[in-house]
Amino acid sequence: MPTGTFMELQNKPGITIRYCPKCGWLLRAAYMAQELLTTFEEDLSAVSLQPAEIAGSYQVLLDQVVLFDRKRDGQFPEIKQLKQTVRDHVNPGKSLGHSDRKPV
Repeated sequence: MPTGTFMELQNKPGITIRYCPKCGWLLRAAYMAQELLTTFEEDLSAVSLQPAEIAGSYQVLLDQVVLFDRKRDGQFPEIKQLKQTVRDHVNPGKSLGHSDRKPV
């Protein structure tokens, strides 16, 4: 659980994952939320799940900035890629351990 006062948490960015409930993407969204909360426990104020109103929609937003859009990008984000992108925005110096390693 993030530590700090209410005001400190308000100054940290939040992630919203919008998913299509009709497509059955809640579990995917919950998994990604769990991974982000675990990795960026001290860097994010919240990770929220939001059912999308547009069928087939799956987006990951940092505050109001769209980081990933399934329709625009033609695929779901890989968790490694998602973590690297979030890290680059919220804490560029943070090591992601094995997620930072390049394939051999």
